[in-house]
Amino acid sequence: MARPNVLQIVVDDLGFGDIGCFNYGITDTPALDRLFAESVQLSQHYSASPVCAPARAALFTGRYPHRTGAVDTLDGRGLDRIALDEDTLADALAAAGYTTGLVGKWHSGALDPRFHPTRRGFHEFVGFQGGWMDYWDWTIQKGDVVRRADGRYLTDVWTDEAVDFLRRHQQDPFYLHLAYNAPHAPFQAPDGMIDKHLARGNNPAVAALYAMVEAMDTGIARVLAELDRLGLADNTVVLFTSDNGPQMRGHGPEATDRFNCGFRGSKGHTYEGGIRVPGLIRWPDGMDGGTRVDAMIHFTDWYPTILAMAGAPSVNPDLARDGADMFAALRGESGDVPEQRFWQWNRYRPVGVCNAAMRDGHWKLVLPEIESAMHVTADDLEMDRALRYEPDRFTHIRTDPMPPMPVITEDEVRPELYNLAIDPLELDDLAAAEPDRVRRMRAELDAWFTDAQRPDLGADASALRRDWTVVS
Repeated sequence: MARPNVLQIVVDDLGFGDIGCFNYGITDTPALDRLFAESVQLSQHYSASPVCAPARAALFTGRYPHRTGAVDTLDGRGLDRIALDEDTLADALAAAGYTTGLVGKWHSGALDPRFHPTRRGFHEFVGFQGGWMDYWDWTIQKGDVVRRADGRYLTDVWTDEAVDFLRRHQQDPFYLHLAYNAPHAPFQAPDGMIDKHLARGNNPAVAALYAMVEAMDTGIARVLAELDRLGLADNTVVLFTSDNGPQMRGHGPEATDRFNCGFRGSKGHTYEGGIRVPGLIRWPDGMDGGTRVDAMIHFTDWYPTILAMAGAPSVNPDLARDGADMFAALRGESGDVPEQRFWQWNRYRPVGVCNAAMRDGHWKLVLPEIESAMHVTADDLEMDRALRYEPDRFTHIRTDPMPPMPVITEDEVRPELYNLAIDPLELDDLAAAEPDRVRRMRAELDAWFTDAQRPDLGADASALRRDWTVVS
């Protein structure tokens, strides 16, 4: 059998509850509904982080984000960058003879040509390097050319470019990473698509968000139809997922609280609503569709799994991967599936007792957010905005000192424990009833955090040190 093509579709801030087949028809998503029905569905599919850049770093490298240097979303600080001594899935597939392309959102390094996608394994790039972009007043790159808004809706631009990539490379083994930025803010949709969701009683932000999902679904339908038209569908591995859980915040007409199948938490949280994400894989020539896999699949698993499917070696075999080859599990065969997985995220520099979680089989330990480690300065928020709307204002990341590391008291660390086998919605905290399990899991989480830290990010960003302090 010829080597498979790989089409990896990663969308932005999408929850289970945004997809028609999971939300009782709140949204009309026929392309995704059909894709889930004919694919291997992943019921326990986990992002590596509750926010974008760290999650994508793990997806590209097969390593926990802390190891890669991509620990936050602040591209103006360089905290989204995959360090230069890391390799990516695109590096490995390109070295194996694949034509590699990225269409859409990168968010793994900006404001420095060394971190450009075409220096990280991608032969082609059409998109933007930061965390978000306006859907109408956009600025993107195509090759070395900067392109400005031309009247098209940005989601449609990505679809057009993906279809063009498929047509030009239909004779090659290819890896196309199609990264729609919908339904990430700003909440903007084509004219006429929002009205029905307003009529159903949704506020303006949620109505626009649902319309954005539907516009993206139309684009995905076009891409999948092109695979069919070119005769490539049977030997193309199609993966679909979201980078993290849905954003749910704001007040009044801007609030984005909405249905997400009852999962607790949302984007930014290490509860299930922030890290358990929709996932599927379709490869008609390589595995049976219309099935469900309940094994715990993690973003770090995709690097070794895709390389196994493609028969491609890693370009850096000495670099340890945190993920496992899950090809056998995806085909419903017996195999070793990791029992333990870890998560942690806060702003600027990692604080191991803040917003962290660990799974050990069906048990899950959560260390909730600690407010002092979650703040972003007004200057950094302004740079984040300016990079989207005034990209010419900045050519380098900020190098002035970041906010000091917080001092945290032991009273602020309040572990929670859940048995996901009987409580997947995390409603019944068992920490008080299982103190020994909590102590053991917290020790393992702390050991992982210590091991996963990258000691130095190089000259372009501050060192990542385990210098947060817990005061007893």
